[in-house]
Amino acid sequence: MHNYNNRRVLLTGAAGGLGAPLAKMLERAGAEVIALVRSEPDGGIPGAPKARIIMVDLEDFTELESVVNAEIAANGPIDTLINNAAIYPKARVTGLEHQELERVLKVNIIAPAILTKCCAEGMKTKHFGRVINISSIQFDLAFEELSAYVASKGALIGITRTMARDLGPYGITVNAVAPGAFKTDAEKIHTDPEAYSQFVLDQQALKRRGTPEDFANLVLFLGSEQAGFITGQNIRVDGGWVTS
Repeated sequence: MHNYNNRRVLLTGAAGGLGAPLAKMLERAGAEVIALVRSEPDGGIPGAPKARIIMVDLEDFTELESVVNAEIAANGPIDTLINNAAIYPKARVTGLEHQELERVLKVNIIAPAILTKCCAEGMKTKHFGRVINISSIQFDLAFEELSAYVASKGALIGITRTMARDLGPYGITVNAVAPGAFKTDAEKIHTDPEAYSQFVLDQQALKRRGTPEDFANLVLFLGSEQAGFITGQNIRVDGGWVTS
């Protein structure tokens, strides 16, 4: 287990299918977890009873910046930022309303950029920081009816690379993690879960479904001291679905 003692971690999407297990593992590693969520989860974050929950709308940039800046001013710099929250409406490009596209871009790319801006100043003063953006193998696969989501994740990978250049001189690493298919609520968009699960196994080199812990293990590594010479990368954790 990586040592996160005395580390302040800001995590979006902390109540979701990948976010909650990640918050749990971060807390077990010793991190102080600050969870940004849209609405208060019943009973808090499962497995992370000490996580401090802050409710904020990622689409409201003024509120988002104000809330995060206030948290930093009151309690100190953020050491690790994990931009995990995302939305993924399903629609063919001919049926995609511009309001929905705008909403996806707000949550999936603009909010992470704002959060990075807010957290980076404190990281620079410490000459240490980790920014981890959660992308997706959908950028490589580009399934139909997910054009807005795929576009946002492509943009997130691009901004990860430029942020790594911008922030590297200050000892801050910026990487992206691209999850494959994990059994979370995201799979509810598929009408036949059993058939989809078999489809996933057929695509992967490893013939088992990935677990949230598989995902979290990579994120914790990238946030650790040991990953200090890795930056600007988009690293897949997908059981070998995408191999090129």
